Amino acid sequence: MKILIDINHPAHVHFFKMPAKLLQDKGHQIVFSSRDKDVTLALLNELGLESRILSKIGDKGMFSLAKELVFRNYSLYKLTKEIKPDVLAAVGGTFVAHVGTLSRIPSVVFYDTENAKLQNLITYPFASKVVVPSCYQAWLPKHHIKYPGYHELSYLHPDYFSPSQEIARQNGIDVKRRNIFIRLVSWQANHDVGETGWSTELLSRLISEFSKVANIIISSEIALQQNFEPYLYKGEIAQIHHVMAYCDVVVGESATMASEAAVMGVPAIYAAETGRGYTDEQEAKFDLVSNIRDFKWHNLKAAIYNVLDKERSYYKARKSELLESNVDVAAFAAETILEQASV
Repeated sequence: MKILIDINHPAHVHFFKMPAKLLQDKGHQIVFSSRDKDVTLALLNELGLESRILSKIGDKGMFSLAKELVFRNYSLYKLTKEIKPDVLAAVGGTFVAHVGTLSRIPSVVFYDTENAKLQNLITYPFASKVVVPSCYQAWLPKHHIKYPGYHELSYLHPDYFSPSQEIARQNGIDVKRRNIFIRLVSWQANHDVGETGWSTELLSRLISEFSKVANIIISSEIALQQNFEPYLYKGEIAQIHHVMAYCDVVVGESATMASEAAVMGVPAIYAAETGRGYTDEQEAKFDLVSNIRDFKWHNLKAAIYNVLDKERSYYKARKSELLESNVDVAAFAAETILEQASV
């Protein structure tokens, strides 16, 4: 069976790498199409995954996103006519849902972001199947499936990922100190329209306060002022989860990275204006994420100290509870794609 997986974001590379391997091990052919966004192509290359580049992220704003939607749909449609896949799959999935409908090819859309309201409105009705975590809190079409789990378990479950302290050390971890990982995003995704992130002052205060007690590592989608350069992550993109696994806390604007930390048993602080069902659940059920909507300095400072004051064994126990409560997401995703292809 031939399966086309459409990649639109670096996190989607991680989500699909294990399901793709499981499918390939069963003799199925996988074709990746991709979008040139942030480190997506570099990550695909580092993991040895070939792809067909269909588009590049444009300027910020709805007009640019709409323009890319038309161009990318056309490019993906041409690709499906060329390779004739049996099923299309993607995270978010606007393009595979539209092209699947036009090409009469079944499409499977995996998603976990409730506040992408416009995207979901123009995607879900066209997808053959919409697949979301059970903690998903927004509208869904009748043709959906819910499962207990998180996207990040598809690649960070202990069955698929074992963090290495040596790799972490080679890529920026200081084993003699505490380590704090900070993630800043570009706010250019469709679900980010109208939302803004941290101020330079907030980041400066955080570094000034915590660089005294910890090694600070910043991963940023945007260019930062020169005074932040000594703290920027300079390691290999594909090794960043080894680094996160050996941090004492992950803090920032990325819900995905907050969840990545949580499933590895590393406490996370997600400080952004809008929330996610999965980070809410990871806080309420497992106390592995602290969600801060009003990210003023005193709130962020208190949240970080609260995490640092707890023993690591506390979060190790919370991680065990999380793993016991959820499914093997990679195996579930691979099985769901195959089932839809045979419908």
